[in-house]
Amino acid sequence: MGKLRAALELTRIEHSMMLIVAVIAAELLLGGIPKPYIFILSLITPVFISMGAFAINDYFDIDTDRKNKKSRPLVRGDLSPSEALYITGVSMIVGIIGSALINAQCLIIALIFAALSLLYSYKLKDMPLIGNMYIAFSMSIPFIFGNYVLSANLSSAIAVIFVMVFFSGLAREIDGTIRDYEGDTKIRKATTLPKLIGNFASARIAFVLYAAAVIISIYLFYDVTPFSHNLVYALLIAIADISLLYSGAAFVLGKKRSYDFVRNVSLAGMGLALVCVLISSLVYIQTPF
Repeated sequence: MGKLRAALELTRIEHSMMLIVAVIAAELLLGGIPKPYIFILSLITPVFISMGAFAINDYFDIDTDRKNKKSRPLVRGDLSPSEALYITGVSMIVGIIGSALINAQCLIIALIFAALSLLYSYKLKDMPLIGNMYIAFSMSIPFIFGNYVLSANLSSAIAVIFVMVFFSGLAREIDGTIRDYEGDTKIRKATTLPKLIGNFASARIAFVLYAAAVIISIYLFYDVTPFSHNLVYALLIAIADISLLYSGAAFVLGKKRSYDFVRNVSLAGMGLALVCVLISSLVYIQTPF
C-alpha cells in the first residue's frame, strides 16, 4: 500500500477527480451521458494523461521541490525517479489509447496535451506566463474534450465555461509562481512572471483574472442555460467565487505564511465551481430574482 499511496500522491489523483467532474458536466450540457463504454473511455483519457503529466513534472522538479521544502514522494524517497518515468509512460499510453477508441477529435486533443505536458515539465514552465497558460489550459480542456466526445461542434455554453475555468486556473498558477519564487529562480533558474515584474504586480494580475472569472460566472447566471436564474447554481457559485477572490486578495496582501492554506482554498473553490456546473446541469430551481 505504501507504493500505491505514493503513486497516487505523485500523480495528484485529486486533480484527476476534478477532470472527471468537468468531462461529465460537459457531456450533460451536450444532452446526456454517452454509451457506457464511450463514457468510461471519456474518463480514462483525462485521468491517465493528467497522472502522467504530474509524474513527469515531479521527475524534473526533484531539486526544486527540495529547495521549496515540499514533501513530495520523490523528495522523500518513497518512489524513485525511474519509477516516476515508468508511471508517466504507462499513464500516457493508456490515456492516448482510450482517446483513440472514442473518435479522431478526442485523439488529437489527447496527443496535443500529452506532448505539451512533457514539454511543459522540460522547458515551458521556465518561461513567463507560457507555462502558466499551459496549466490553465489543462484545467479547462476537459470541457472541450467532453464536448467532442458527443459532438463535432463546439457548444457556446462550453466555450464560455472553458474561458471561465482558464482565467481562474491561470490566476492560481501565477499565484503559485509567487509561492515558489525562491525554488523556481534559484534552482530551476526559471524566468517566471514574478521574477520579471515582481510578486506584487503578479499578484494583482492574478486577482484581475480571478475577478474576470467571477464576472463570467455571473454572466452564466443571467444568460446561459441551464445556469440562467438557477438557484442551485447561484448558491454554489457564490461560495466558489468568494473563495477565489479571497485567495487572490491574500496574495495581493502578501500574506506569505498563509500561502499554502490559500492555495488549498483556491483549489477547493475551483473544485466547487466544477461541481456547481455539474449539479446545475442536473437540477434547476428557479430563483425569485
